[in-house]
Amino acid sequence: MTAGESSLTRTDTRRRRVSCRSRAGFGPTALRMKIAALSFDVVRGDVSANLATVERAVARAARAGVRLVLLPEMWSTSFVDGELDPDGRPWVEAAEHAAGELARLSARFELALAGSSLGRADDAALPRNRFQLFDRGEERLRYDKVHLFSPTAEAASFSAGDTPPPTIVLDGLSVSCAICYDLRFAAIFEAAGAQRAELLLVPAQWPSARAGHWRALVVGRAVENQAWVLAANRTGTDLVGRRRLELAFSGNSLVVDPHGNVRAEGDGTAGLTSAVIDPEVARRLRAHVPVAQDRRDELYFAWRRERGTR
Repeated sequence: MTAGESSLTRTDTRRRRVSCRSRAGFGPTALRMKIAALSFDVVRGDVSANLATVERAVARAARAGVRLVLLPEMWSTSFVDGELDPDGRPWVEAAEHAAGELARLSARFELALAGSSLGRADDAALPRNRFQLFDRGEERLRYDKVHLFSPTAEAASFSAGDTPPPTIVLDGLSVSCAICYDLRFAAIFEAAGAQRAELLLVPAQWPSARAGHWRALVVGRAVENQAWVLAANRTGTDLVGRRRLELAFSGNSLVVDPHGNVRAEGDGTAGLTSAVIDPEVARRLRAHVPVAQDRRDELYFAWRRERGTR
């Protein structure tokens, strides 16, 4: 059991479902929801082993009444950069097959599953690091990682996305996402903020050497966006990127509330880190401290234009 499996998460194990077709960020019928991040040692290049780990964890999550499970970044293959063919096609096909299996698991267990893996790019030679969320078998959210991590030469193996993360409504709760290194760039969250996203999902392979950065950034994004954040980090060690850097991963997945309070945190071992979240916490905070209302976007745009002319 991880630190996230606390009394807080056990107070209500019933499945909470509600139909809501309201606009993102304005879902008055949203109810409390149990969510979880899965930490595990992603085996590079072994899709079958990774799928088996995910299936066992999802079965446990479903029995515990979890509505949404977030997997780590590149959950199906890890970073197989050095093993990619020039077009990366075999691994992309394997990852897309795994995504199809993830969709089927979400239908079988009647919950939402999300994470990132390889995805083909029609307009680029290199594949994308693609976030996908499936709910009961249906793909509801897709986003391609915008910021590629230069220390591991991600740009040599991936093409970057160029569109902001979308926001969807899940059981009345507005949900958006980012991927790992995106955490360091506040601008990526502006689209989610404009859509009043109440839950931000962040899959990652964040190394132990910068675990303090990870925790600070996850907490900071929760406070900055007045939103819940569910962040999934892997465990184990691996050789990552074309430069084959050996990295260790701390498995410190997190659930953070809009006030910046850590509601659940992984203890470094494989497993589920879960908590029950309440969208009203975000809504009340935004009503009392109306940050979005008090923004001065016209000034920010003017300052950027001024910098560009210097």
